[in-house]
Amino acid sequence: MTTPPTAQGKSHRLWGGRFGSTSAPELVALNRSIGTDFRLWPFDIQLSKAWALALWNAGVLSMEESVSLERGLGAVATRLAAGAAPEPTDEDIHTMIDRLLHEEVGDVAGKLHTGRSRNDQVATATRLWVMDACLALDASVRGLESVLLHHATKLEADEVLMPAFTHLQRAQPVAAAHWMLSHFWPLERDRARLAQAARNASSLPLGSGAIAGSAFPVSRVLLKESLGFAHVAPNSMDAVGDRDFIADVLYALTLLGVHVSRLAEDLILFGTSEFGFVKFGDRYSTGSSMMPQKRNPDVLEIARGGPARMLGDLTSLLVTLKGLPSGYNKDLQDDKRALFDAVDVMQLILPAVSGAVEELRFDTTRMRAALSSTMMATDLADWLVDHGVAFRDAHAAVGRLVREAEEQGIELDGLSPDVMAAAHPLFTPSVVRSALSPESSVARRSVVGGTAFSSVKEQLAAARASVGSSSEMPRGNELAIKD
Repeated sequence: MTTPPTAQGKSHRLWGGRFGSTSAPELVALNRSIGTDFRLWPFDIQLSKAWALALWNAGVLSMEESVSLERGLGAVATRLAAGAAPEPTDEDIHTMIDRLLHEEVGDVAGKLHTGRSRNDQVATATRLWVMDACLALDASVRGLESVLLHHATKLEADEVLMPAFTHLQRAQPVAAAHWMLSHFWPLERDRARLAQAARNASSLPLGSGAIAGSAFPVSRVLLKESLGFAHVAPNSMDAVGDRDFIADVLYALTLLGVHVSRLAEDLILFGTSEFGFVKFGDRYSTGSSMMPQKRNPDVLEIARGGPARMLGDLTSLLVTLKGLPSGYNKDLQDDKRALFDAVDVMQLILPAVSGAVEELRFDTTRMRAALSSTMMATDLADWLVDHGVAFRDAHAAVGRLVREAEEQGIELDGLSPDVMAAAHPLFTPSVVRSALSPESSVARRSVVGGTAFSSVKEQLAAARASVGSSSEMPRGNELAIKD
């Protein structure tokens, strides 16, 4: 019995022998996924070549048939790379490749699908795509890291100081390079998460069939090696329904987006007239259609909004997965919409943010001027501790000075010696001047990870070593787009 046509013409679909009527056009429109999964074609070609070899190794195909299929797939890849477009009856990319392969090699193309299902096929192609995407994302994150590192190096060399903030209130002085590096290290954690997501994706589903495993003696170890996977999925039911690896990527991207957003928020604030710490460049800023004077950091604002969309993609996938029974279900067709959207958005954001940050200019005079003696209140208390006073008592004494300064409307260093001595007899004018120095405050914090320039130099060295190395993640074997 021939496959019945769809409502839209002759079909080349991979199923249908048991159906006696055409598919409803509404079903065809709803079921068709090629608009989303078309981009999997290089990976579907790659795994199909490996499958043709595995079928020969299993004695299912002759050497001549296997070679013919491999060459035909190479020709299909050439056509797709040149812009071959789907036809209305192509349900998904797997169907399209099967149709084109029949056009290239004839009836032997019908043997390629022996022992496999679109279930293990799409799971394999998606995992290959994810491993490739994680490598590309890692390179983009490293690009942003390099820009941050460049600025941090210059700020450290110039020994620039600035206020650090808690609750968005000025807190203590820090090296400006220390602030810049505070945005570097979250990105390093993001790279580690992306590498772990790639490792989690490196489990081979191919050979699992629709749900129970292939009935033909294909070597899954051979498939694993030829496709560059780290190991073989141990359970066929789990393999075709597992989308944890996509959730891993979406979580990593969401958190990466959050970290880029926090960097963007700092820069947006610091670029306002009220702060004036940074100045935005022309190439990555926009203007106003009404107000000629405006310079708007649109790149950073769009980056700040990006994580909301990625979180939506992650939530969409998790809610889909939570209600599914074991095995493959067609709900999983939407997994790639969420995956591709999140990756695409991040790959737009990262280069733009890197460019915007690269052309920033820092007003180091304004940054230094934002420091005030009251920000060294902790240092004044620490000085008392160094001279035998309990920190609680020291905290109370300095707190009284802060209150007095606020009531007089002056800074700590403007208080009279009498007021200082009344707060604690150890306070003298020379002691107060030394303790309220921003340079001294920063220099005291020389612990590992602290803001002293000696510690920042160590951070910079560690950061350079990190950005100079690629994350350790599995790399699928290089795609053979052409023979």
